[in-house]
Amino acid sequence: MSGQFESLRASSLYCRRCGQPMPVREKLLLVLPDKEIYDYLCTGCADSLGQREVTAGELIRARSRSMRPARRVLA
Repeated sequence: MSGQFESLRASSLYCRRCGQPMPVREKLLLVLPDKEIYDYLCTGCADSLGQREVTAGELIRARSRSMRPARRVLA
């Protein structure tokens, strides 16, 4: 369970313009050598509600996890 909360993604955030929690979508804002920056946009009014940074280490771990073969359980 040690890696359970390594990376979190928001599915909804409070939007001041809409006046309520709204679903958000992620938009890649900037790619740097050591990290990527994503912007959270409200699906109702397209207002920017926040940002998320993903470091190079997190990207490498995520890609290596997705490339691993699925584990098989032998009975």
